[in-house]
Amino acid sequence: MRFQHHNSGQTTAPAVDGAAYAPAAVEFRQVDKSFGPHQVIHQVDFSVARGEVVAICGPSGSGKSTLIRLINQLESISGGEIFIDGQPTSALTGKALRQLRTHIGFVFQQFNLYAHLSALDNVSLALIKVHGWPRLKAHAKALSLLERVGLGDKAPFFPAQLSGGQQQRVAIARALATDPSLILFDEPTSALDPEMIGEVLQVMQELAHSGITMIVVTHEMSFAREIADRVVFMDGGAILEQADPETFFTAPAHPRAQRFLQKVLNPLHARVEDA
Repeated sequence: MRFQHHNSGQTTAPAVDGAAYAPAAVEFRQVDKSFGPHQVIHQVDFSVARGEVVAICGPSGSGKSTLIRLINQLESISGGEIFIDGQPTSALTGKALRQLRTHIGFVFQQFNLYAHLSALDNVSLALIKVHGWPRLKAHAKALSLLERVGLGDKAPFFPAQLSGGQQQRVAIARALATDPSLILFDEPTSALDPEMIGEVLQVMQELAHSGITMIVVTHEMSFAREIADRVVFMDGGAILEQADPETFFTAPAHPRAQRFLQKVLNPLHARVEDA
């Protein structure tokens, strides 16, 4: 599948009428994360502009998934601070944390759909239970979102009746239900068979053109190269390099990024060299 490159621009919003620059959608300042004695995120400074599409790549175990799970407090930070739209978030609890999460969609690797609910009910559940929408109104919006991801005809189907790619598209529709300004994707295609990956990436490509801020942990180099505005490379819990896709894929600066790209872009050659 060939993608058209999306480019939303800068890392901060431009000043309006002489006003100060708008805050980044997400900003990490000296963020650490440890699980017991094991430090998995090391002094990360990192920001994402509103409307920007950022792909985070790197070897397994490099801290990529943990990094994005810190944003909506699926994991708590051990040090530093994370700002969403300029507001510190690490101390949020209860209602304030729930409110923050309504503005952040999350698409998981393993779909995380409710097996006993139809696609329509999976997508509409938060609107009904959290936001108090009437069922008919919530179902109408859920159906429009399923149509947006190409699954309007699958609304009454249960997850077990759907392919992996279809389930992940339902999960994307669910993430869009509360009109989030930011969506986090944690390796959204890694649990899919190869022939199903394209249908999910196609939906993500369309989202990339819609103005939603997207942070995507991915092994799909085609997405990182052709859709992302910026590629971030992690290893050992640290960000070692970040650049526009053309620079990252043609002239990576960090030796570790160079070795990573050699292996993922030329896997057969890498295996021969490692033998």
